[in-house]
Amino acid sequence: MTNLFIQSPLSQFEVVNLIGVNAPILGNLHLNLTNLGLYASFVLFIILGLHIYGNNDSRLIPNKWSISLESSYQSLNTMVREQIGSQSERYFPFIYSLFFFILIGNLISNVPYSFAITASGVVSLGLSFTIFIGVTILALSIHKLKFFAFFIPAGTPLNLVPLLVLIELVSYLARAVSLGVRLFANLTAGHTLLKILSTYLFKLFSGSLFIAILTLIPFAIFLALVGLEIAVSLIQAFVFTLLVCSYLRDAIELH
Repeated sequence: MTNLFIQSPLSQFEVVNLIGVNAPILGNLHLNLTNLGLYASFVLFIILGLHIYGNNDSRLIPNKWSISLESSYQSLNTMVREQIGSQSERYFPFIYSLFFFILIGNLISNVPYSFAITASGVVSLGLSFTIFIGVTILALSIHKLKFFAFFIPAGTPLNLVPLLVLIELVSYLARAVSLGVRLFANLTAGHTLLKILSTYLFKLFSGSLFIAILTLIPFAIFLALVGLEIAVSLIQAFVFTLLVCSYLRDAIELH
């Protein structure tokens, strides 16, 4: 358990084993718990805890958590209805769960010396590839062979069809990468910037009293960047789910 607490802020992007067990079954079965698995469990328990605590069934007057969750539910429900349309109720539970998983994962990564699960390429790209495959299967199940008309824009001259099909295919496949890269690139860049600034400010505060007083000005800017990073955590969760909704709409309506 020596790696439970990250020793360096930049180490929050590195997946390491915390506990490993070798079991002499099924050949030589190796079971291990990584910091990624541990913090993913934290995210799950926090989401469940928030919704259990915010459950309003046994209360006459809702608490602030109930109001916050109901507001989030309504906002997400409105977004899904506007993006997907008449079949939004079928996909809303998935979008709702995905939003809170990314949001809580993003917010936990802002805690000093924690592990950033959503800034891990394994998680972000794993989510994007899984969603891409699921959306493609959904489109094929709904439209069958007509799905491939998605890669030929209406009114395309016959001699340009091969070129445009290639361009549209590359653009479509790029969704599997861009969705995940957008998430972990923004978080990694923000956390790295805060690491650099915090190291620099620590050295300034460790100097003379006069330098420490002057450092209060850039320290105020640093605090503003911390607030901005928290806002980015919310924005990236919203953007990720919004793009997933648009991909689902394309799969359903094929446009």
